Amino acid sequence: MISIIVAIAQNNAIGFENKLLYWLPDDLKRFKALTTGHTIIMGRKTFESLPKGALPNRRNIVLSRNATTSFPNTEVFTSLEDALAHCNKEEEIFIIGGDSLYKTAIHIADKLYITAIDDTPVHADAFFPDIDSGKWKLHTQTHHDKDEKHDFTFSFMDYIRKGESQ
Repeated sequence: MISIIVAIAQNNAIGFENKLLYWLPDDLKRFKALTTGHTIIMGRKTFESLPKGALPNRRNIVLSRNATTSFPNTEVFTSLEDALAHCNKEEEIFIIGGDSLYKTAIHIADKLYITAIDDTPVHADAFFPDIDSGKWKLHTQTHHDKDEKHDFTFSFMDYIRKGESQ
């Protein structure tokens, strides 16, 4: 199963200058809980934005057009198709960014784990594609209010592709 995990603003913004737009501890905890023990696939720029390199307790796959690219504790492939061909079809594989990979993967993904943030940032240069309600069904939604650790209200929204049974 191919899943996408992302935090998006009201205008679908996901990043600016290769950095996340929001720091939401509960979102980061959810990301870790969902992806630990699984394969994560990301673009090269997303990998380079990680402060400590490869994420622990996960199989890290990086996509790069340059076949000679290498990073510690990762596997590098030149295409999403090639990377997926080297994955176990039975496991849940997480696409974690960036925007061009999301635009490709949304057409083949089975599930979307969205953190929808009640804000529109002043600056953004990376965006998530629109979620087509004709293709996706909201499966679960959990709302979180703004608090001392979270500067914005947000919702965890899990979608499944219509016609899929989860």
